[in-house]
Formats: sequence, C-alpha cells, structure tokens
Amino acid sequence: MATRKKNIDFEASLQQLEAIVEVLEEGNLGLEESLKSFEKGIKITRDCQSALQNAEQRVRLLTTQPNGDVVNTKFVGEGSE
Repeated sequence: MATRKKNIDFEASLQQLEAIVEVLEEGNLGLEESLKSFEKGIKITRDCQSALQNAEQRVRLLTTQPNGDVVNTKFVGEGSE
C-alpha cells in the first residue's frame, strides 16, 4: 500500500513554529514541556522542509522543456554556483 504525504499549510506551519520559538525563548516552561515543544518544532520544521523540496521539484518539472532541456531557474536563496 502506497503512503501519501500529507499536504501542509506552509504559512500556518511557519506561524506555529514562530510561536513555539517565542515560548521556548521565554524560558518559562519546565524541562518536559520544553522538550515536547522542541519535538513539535522539529516535526514542523521537517514538514516544511519536505513541502519546500516538493515545491522545488514541481517547479523544476514545470520548467523542463519537452526536449529534456531545463530552463535555468534560480530559486530564492540559491547562491551563484
């Protein structure tokens, strides 16, 4: 049985991550709650990274010419290599 990746609301996930960071930076949580929040933040980060990779893959697919040539497309944040 094939597993399907869930679609995430990228912007909402970033907002959740920002909120978690703020709470952790305040330093008012106990150790166990801090760890739970940190774990949740790591999961959200990984989900966002996966969503970005999928988006990049879709863009590359869309910018590939029928003859197999790839249109030179730079993504935001890519340095000149």
